[in-house]
Amino acid sequence: MEKPREFEKPMGFRDLPPKLAARKRQFEERVHARFSAWGYEEVCTPTLEFFETVGRASAISESRMFKCLDREGHALVLCPDQTAPIARMAASLLKNEPLPLRLCYHARVFRAQEVEAGRQAEWFQSGVELVGLEGPAADAEVMALALDCMRACEVEDFQLAFGHTALLDGFLRERISDESVLEQLKEKLGERDLVGFQEIVNNSPLPQQAKQEILFLLHVDKGSEGMKELAKRTRSETVLQAVAYLEACRACLEAYGFGECLVFDPCLVGNLGYYSGVYFEGMGSGQAFPLFSGGRYDRLYERFSKPMPATGFAITLDRLMASGKLEVPETRCVGVLYPPAAMRPAMALAEKLRNEGNRVIAEVWQCERDEERMRRKAEQVLLLDEKGGVRRVDDCSA
Repeated sequence: MEKPREFEKPMGFRDLPPKLAARKRQFEERVHARFSAWGYEEVCTPTLEFFETVGRASAISESRMFKCLDREGHALVLCPDQTAPIARMAASLLKNEPLPLRLCYHARVFRAQEVEAGRQAEWFQSGVELVGLEGPAADAEVMALALDCMRACEVEDFQLAFGHTALLDGFLRERISDESVLEQLKEKLGERDLVGFQEIVNNSPLPQQAKQEILFLLHVDKGSEGMKELAKRTRSETVLQAVAYLEACRACLEAYGFGECLVFDPCLVGNLGYYSGVYFEGMGSGQAFPLFSGGRYDRLYERFSKPMPATGFAITLDRLMASGKLEVPETRCVGVLYPPAAMRPAMALAEKLRNEGNRVIAEVWQCERDEERMRRKAEQVLLLDEKGGVRRVDDCSA
């Protein structure tokens, strides 16, 4: 194994230089302002968790987790998602708090990537968890909040696609009895491999009518008419209940003012296996991957011995930064160069300028090279004399 060079980083990890870090902070603060405005309180969980508790409760496959051992030999994982750690916290530290809990977070998550995938192994997520509240109004609340964040970050042409795990499962089970075929079809939908989905259906021994009805899922109308048409093609009470639930969610979202950006997609399935009801994804103009995703995961809290309904979503901040038009405000940088004898008045001047909203760099002046270096950093340079008076002002922004 070749020794890494001094400047190399592990595969999938990256640095954020000042401008990119400032942009991340701007988006994170804008998102957090919306979370707070909707009544969500921020929580923080450890970067490392026990594999046997949070790791096994997470829907991320073990093969994608970064694992290590503590001194006692316990298996630990770098958090692959925030939903499971927050479920642990809600079921323990917050178990006596009145429900529902409205919690939010901004955190790093870690998932190992295949070498040839070329994707990040560490990225930033911002999200919410609404714990202890069930029903369409609760799911619609988190969906509306996610869309509100897109609007606040100036994402163009954002849409929210939504489906229901019971709808898809029930519709397929009406026509397919082979469990292995059923799982293959769900896997293809999870991978967004629609060609592979069609091939499995066409090559199966199913009756022609059943094949046509299954393939109809790929072409269903994306509005409320699609839900009505789907309801006409089923006798499954499970499917009908799921359709009614989604119609109620749509009505709530229309009341929030987001009716125009909704897309009904019965084939939408998350690659996170614990969703137990509504599942949704948010897209922005020109983005190949979802900016956010979420849904209902009522079964998760059973893993922590406190069964509760829960719903939520996570925004992938890296993708949001690439899609949002939110501009980072530029703060003027002023450089103050002073001789050693003028340190006290120089610090007073620097403090005054900072209180006026400027970024201020104050350094001892020793030679002409100090002036040249400061001009590269600041829009304006103030050169002080021995008594602390301003001897010269250089405007470097021209």
